Amino acid sequence: MTIKAFNIIESTLREGEQFAPAHFTPSQKITIAKMLDEFGVEYLELTSPCASPQSEADLRTVAALPLRAKVLTHVRCHLDDARIAIDTGADGIDVLFGTSSAMREFSHGKSVDEIIEAGTEVVRYIQSQGLEVRFSSEDSFRSEPRDLLRVYQAIDRLHPQRVGLADTVGIATPNQVFEMVSMVRKAVDCDIEFHAHNDTGCAIANAFAALEAGATHIDTTVLGIGERNGIVPLSGMIARLLSLHPELVAQYRLEILPELDRMVADMVGIEIPFNAAITGDTAFHHKAGMHTNAVLNNPSSYEIFDPARFGRERTVMAGHRLTGRHAIASRASTLGLTLTDRELRVLTAEVKRRADTAPLSNDELDDLLRGSVPA
Repeated sequence: MTIKAFNIIESTLREGEQFAPAHFTPSQKITIAKMLDEFGVEYLELTSPCASPQSEADLRTVAALPLRAKVLTHVRCHLDDARIAIDTGADGIDVLFGTSSAMREFSHGKSVDEIIEAGTEVVRYIQSQGLEVRFSSEDSFRSEPRDLLRVYQAIDRLHPQRVGLADTVGIATPNQVFEMVSMVRKAVDCDIEFHAHNDTGCAIANAFAALEAGATHIDTTVLGIGERNGIVPLSGMIARLLSLHPELVAQYRLEILPELDRMVADMVGIEIPFNAAITGDTAFHHKAGMHTNAVLNNPSSYEIFDPARFGRERTVMAGHRLTGRHAIASRASTLGLTLTDRELRVLTAEVKRRADTAPLSNDELDDLLRGSVPA
């Protein structure tokens, strides 16, 4: 199926708060909300106001900001929780109910009929207050498909904005996600939200499969932070779509991504992972001789994105033992030096010899190059 819609439900201020080191202050939450809004996300999801007094106060504060993004909060499928959430000024309420046998036995003890009854009551109440509503199953991929369909079809008859599927423990494969979302897509008329945990490293692939199967909204967090191994990273999801369907991300300010990732990394006390799409320190570094030769001739030979699109620069590394003469020539040219072919080959061999002990810094390499060329 062609991907027809993509909306970001950005959950750094909800799922991201569940990341082990995370403890956002009120001012940090405001800063995150404003930057995500500047980036262009459609929705911001915040922690339930029932979690703590400060959580409620922070939700009220963010909901009162002059943002383009709609502000959501995420609560249990209880009327008491819904009443508190509605009073905060949020634009919509995301409610959830565990549907797997494990959740039903060990979490809430409700039958499928009782889940439908409670879900119907809460969804109708939220709608009566004029707010958006999403009903999501929890642990969808360890739930019986027939149970899920019963619940979703019953809720869909109430005309919510979305139903949600959650790979709560990160167990699903892309094929399983495609099959389940396709099944739900055929069964309901409303939009479909997908929430993917990354316990097995499949979060981005699973989210993309969900979109291909007809999902319309994907939950993300900055850097993918969240419970345990986290969920879909915002920059990674953008990269996946940009490489295949650039029209789906054309409305976002992609140049903000590096600053956004750095800011949140600093707030939670971690480094941006080296392999983070787009924003990792080495995302646009080129090292091996064969690679650097091609990149110097045509960057797209080894890059699917122009780093300038994200406010970043390309780095061609030269002072190491894998270097090639084209990288050395490029560095010399940067310094305003012209080398003969013989000089270039001799210098490349010398760099490799020295770099077998340890890589040369740029200053060391530049000194070597300058010293080889008569003034």
